Amino acid sequence: MSPRPDERSGMPESADAPLYAALVRHREKGRAPFHTPGHRNSPAALPRDLLSLDFTELPDTGSLYDDSGPILEAERRAAELFGTARTCFSADGCTLCIQAMLRLAAPRGGKILCSRVIHRSAVNAMALLGLEPVWTMPGAAARAAAASPGIAAVYVTSPDYYGRLMDLAPVAAACRARGIPLLADCAHGAHLMFTDPVLHPLRFGAAMTADSAHKTLGVLTGGAWLNIADARYAADAKRAMALFGSTSPSYPVLASLDLARAWLRAHPGAFAPLQEKVGAIRAFALSRGILPPAGKCDPTRLALDTAAVGLTGVQAAERLRAAGVEPEYADRAFVVLIATPFNTDEDFARLRTAVAALPPGRPLPEGERILPPLPPVAAGLREALLAESETVPLPGAVGRVAAEAACPCPPGVPVVMPGERVTAEAADFLRGYGFFAIKVLK
Repeated sequence: MSPRPDERSGMPESADAPLYAALVRHREKGRAPFHTPGHRNSPAALPRDLLSLDFTELPDTGSLYDDSGPILEAERRAAELFGTARTCFSADGCTLCIQAMLRLAAPRGGKILCSRVIHRSAVNAMALLGLEPVWTMPGAAARAAAASPGIAAVYVTSPDYYGRLMDLAPVAAACRARGIPLLADCAHGAHLMFTDPVLHPLRFGAAMTADSAHKTLGVLTGGAWLNIADARYAADAKRAMALFGSTSPSYPVLASLDLARAWLRAHPGAFAPLQEKVGAIRAFALSRGILPPAGKCDPTRLALDTAAVGLTGVQAAERLRAAGVEPEYADRAFVVLIATPFNTDEDFARLRTAVAALPPGRPLPEGERILPPLPPVAAGLREALLAESETVPLPGAVGRVAAEAACPCPPGVPVVMPGERVTAEAADFLRGYGFFAIKVLK
């Protein structure tokens, strides 16, 4: 028998659509959202009729990868907002922007100097493009950029998932001196062009950035910008995007990028009150012994080190959920919350109450461990990712070549990358973070 349609909508009962039902159940919990996407389903961010605008490439609507029509005009206005030579829309998330950015920077392959804090989408894109990563730690990026021979570009991530910001000015200066581009994965920092002070990588000399607008702005999931400051890379941008992007992009997602740009233009001071609200929560948490990450951070990101008061981030996240607050992420030490201008005062009041209810305790005994040295490279990245592999217990992996990245959080730095030989020091470090097995080449 066919499922009985809902009399109001004509849709089948939700019991016959498990994912839909799960989303409805979650919505009905009514938690204060401090996670992606940034629009919070607010009518101030997204008009209610977006679903009715789910069209495709038509004479009236244009095509994403053609340089004409309303999409080109929308992208031109976005470039004006960011002050770039070109800004391209993506409905395939920041992943497409990263893929295109790497293609533009090194169209004929070569070496890319990469900060070790890196998203797997970049690792996979380099494998597909035949690029050879040369790894460096974030604090050594400027020195490595000046000294590493034969590199075609420098690739960094700023901010990282915890909101920590790299010191990009010296890295950009080293890149300019060598005539190579600085590429920045700014997936968690599209909004940093609008904070006070401006903390976006473009302001510090990045040639190209990949910005995941849906994470922190009023954009539907999957909406992102590829920002190109260096005009040398503007002409081929659409070709690079089309190489990887879907030929059926979501027009509501593209429209939400255009609407977000218009909203940001109309509300130039939107992030000042948000910074104040987040700063107040951060100060309150600190008064209770809950620490922020060390170093310079995104002023709108809340990363709370609850291990300092005896709770893992996972335990703290469960307590927050019980208090009606949904965080973005949690790990052994931190619970991470993403705040946007579309969070309400009630959201922040509920968050403060939830933080106040976290029980004080003694710091967890294990502090931050020192990362082991970078392992030796034994195979190419592409070879390691595409070759036959097997999963083995960590003790048996020592001396073998990794076929995947192993990345404990924190610190959010891959200890072993595909193609690197697993060392005894790396295996010991990973065991300390709850890793018991790893994929290696056969």
